[in-house]
Amino acid sequence: MTEPLLQVSNLKKHFPINGGVLGKRVGEVKAVDGLSFFVKKGETLGIVGESGCGKSTTGRLILRLLEPTEGKVIFNNQDITSLSNSEMRKLRRDMQIIFQDPYASLNPRHNVEKILEEPLIVHGIGDKKERKRKVREMLEIVGLSSYHAKRYPHQFSGGQRQRIGIAKALMTNPSLIIADEPVSALDVSIQSQVLNLMEDLQKEYGLTYIFIAHDLGVVRHISDRVGVMYLGRLIELTDSEKLYRKPLHPYTKALLDAVPIPDPDYKREAIEVSGEIPSPSNPPSGCAFHTRCSSCMDICKSIRPDFKEVEPGHYVACHLY
Repeated sequence: MTEPLLQVSNLKKHFPINGGVLGKRVGEVKAVDGLSFFVKKGETLGIVGESGCGKSTTGRLILRLLEPTEGKVIFNNQDITSLSNSEMRKLRRDMQIIFQDPYASLNPRHNVEKILEEPLIVHGIGDKKERKRKVREMLEIVGLSSYHAKRYPHQFSGGQRQRIGIAKALMTNPSLIIADEPVSALDVSIQSQVLNLMEDLQKEYGLTYIFIAHDLGVVRHISDRVGVMYLGRLIELTDSEKLYRKPLHPYTKALLDAVPIPDPDYKREAIEVSGEIPSPSNPPSGCAFHTRCSSCMDICKSIRPDFKEVEPGHYVACHLY
């Protein structure tokens, strides 16, 4: 196997909970609790899970927009968790993010030209003339027109704003892009356009994506491999087709069972998931899913299952295997 572009080892992020009159630390929220995975150059790794499972926090930790509590992130054979802020700033040219809400991530006081020029100015790329040419070029690439450069974010639709967000992420020619729910705020018809655009750009520029989403249909469409997260931990990771054809973890089965199938006569065995998601500030002992799992055994309540390879390329954290 070729050297992975990104290697994440035992990544953790615990947020303190302060309380009482003196505001002392009374606990912590384990938003991300020991993630390990790799991403190969040119592939798309999808990360799925319910809201609050730690998907977006993972994306921000990889880019060091949040500082990890523990663990390593190795990008291009370089441990970025040990870099200084100035070294990290230089490296960010090669790692970019597409945010979920394009309107919140674009400065409303700047026109599109200024928004797209900013990454080039920060990283000292090109002179004024070259930057303006690159902005117009990039707008055409993402399906907008060069005359849109003088407009402001409020003058665009949601889909157009997301295209501007993608253009901004591509300005510095990065090798890794983290897409944090990039289509969840868009209409279904616009979603497919943006996904197709992302796939075309990946082929053209050899991009590597980490695609974060809660919509399993979207993830299946774009991902080569898919990792399923639950309460800050990865519980299953394998090829996209294999995951949809033969899920192993009871939680993954329940997630896939909840995806609607457009056939009124189709009958399938319902997989029951009872109870609420436990709080990440007080996760259950053993397997985090045992409080809601219909296949729960005694061992699940006390011993946390290892995340291990049970079939070639298929990793799962479950005592059933």
